[in-house]
Amino acid sequence: MNPFDSAVMDFIQSHCHNPVTDAIFPAVTYLGESGIFWILLSLLLILLGKKRGWRETGVIMLFAMLLGLLIGEVTLKNIVCRPRPFQLISRDIRLLIPPPSGWSFPSGHSCASFAAATAVFLRDRRFGAAALVLAALIAFSRVFLFVHYPTDVLAGAALGAVCAVGAAAVCSRVMKGRRG
Repeated sequence: MNPFDSAVMDFIQSHCHNPVTDAIFPAVTYLGESGIFWILLSLLLILLGKKRGWRETGVIMLFAMLLGLLIGEVTLKNIVCRPRPFQLISRDIRLLIPPPSGWSFPSGHSCASFAAATAVFLRDRRFGAAALVLAALIAFSRVFLFVHYPTDVLAGAALGAVCAVGAAAVCSRVMKGRRG
């Protein structure tokens, strides 16, 4: 483990756990499980967002999350093959959630959350800021719960944001092609 990951994880494990955070962060992490919260939000926007122009944002969210899934989960995780912290670090850590399977790098929760939240931010900064706060909480929860390293979460967040910007650019080009 690199010194950055070690220092951040040691700090979180030593200073951030208490009965309140130990109850809140497992719930927060489940919001990011399989991207389901973000998928449902994007479908809601697609179905109900025509009047205010949010339909395209829902499509961009889904496209960005799909890109993140293909690049992060299917490709990078199987190239890097990084074990999760709880599998390697021999500490007396009690996991607060069932141990996830699969490789650690990059964080899929962080990727999906930042892909969706960035898409919302590109459409509307006010709602997007709230979405980014939720994405950051979901990402932090993965380190807090000892199932990802901080660098897994940072890489997942960056990948998600890049996928959202790319998806928005592709959708913009497609929409221009339809109009022109």
